[in-house]
Amino acid sequence: MIVNDKRYNNINFELKKQFSQKIIKLSLDGGFTCPTRDGKIDTRGCIFCSKNGSGEFTNFNTDIQIQIDEQIKLLSNKWQNCKYIAYFQNFTNTYKNADELMKLYNFALTNPDVVGLSVATRADCLGDDVLKVLDYFNKHTYLFVELGLQSIHEDTANFIRRGYNLNTFENALTKLNELNIKTVVHTIVGLPTEDKNKMMQTYKYLNKKDIWGIKISQLNILKDTDLEIYYRKNPFYIMNADEYISFICDIIENLRDDIVIHRLTGDGAKDELIAPKWILNKRYVLNGIDKELRKRNTHQGFLYS
Repeated sequence: MIVNDKRYNNINFELKKQFSQKIIKLSLDGGFTCPTRDGKIDTRGCIFCSKNGSGEFTNFNTDIQIQIDEQIKLLSNKWQNCKYIAYFQNFTNTYKNADELMKLYNFALTNPDVVGLSVATRADCLGDDVLKVLDYFNKHTYLFVELGLQSIHEDTANFIRRGYNLNTFENALTKLNELNIKTVVHTIVGLPTEDKNKMMQTYKYLNKKDIWGIKISQLNILKDTDLEIYYRKNPFYIMNADEYISFICDIIENLRDDIVIHRLTGDGAKDELIAPKWILNKRYVLNGIDKELRKRNTHQGFLYS
């Protein structure tokens, strides 16, 4: 019997239940761009997004099979006898025509150790042709789609230059649900347009939606982004690690207990990170969350109603 050693419904536990073994995500660069970069909506990208499109740990400019083989070779030294999910991470990974997507996703699944797909995308890049492709793979492999919402608040959406409104997100979620596709929603804690009450409203909103999973991360200020320029001109308060840990535990307590938590803190490339530096100590943050939940004697959904 597989036992969850956390006080929240985490992705490692969920995948072990599904596959009865360790599953690792392989971050892949599929050669995509984004409508906020190619001129369809904007050319600047989201305000926090780096030149790599939030894919600092992907292997650029090589084909998918080489990326997969290199990552498996590296990771197999630490984890043996495991399987993998191909994670199309940086930029908008449905932003090509359907034939290209079908070929790319299929190619990632040719490796026998790859048992599923994770596709990170935008709510406004899920046309009917794309949904047909996702429907196909949902029926043939383990698939989940990740949507970059970040916040439900329109002033925040405008500040980060998300490029679509909340209604677009809701329509996309409805279409994915109709196809029984598991959906993971990306959110950000610490945006300068929001206090803790406003941040919490996003999670209470998502409690009411048919979502399978959630990702939570602290806002990263990265070099050579428009957010770095804004931060230097308009310094705003950033939670320290312990404040962040405490607030994440507040979120966990209020989060519906069936939602799968995929991430509780971000990863920052050391050479690119301006602030907060504490996110580089991921172990401290995750261990701190476990410790705080034990101290409170609480768990995911404890305060949900």
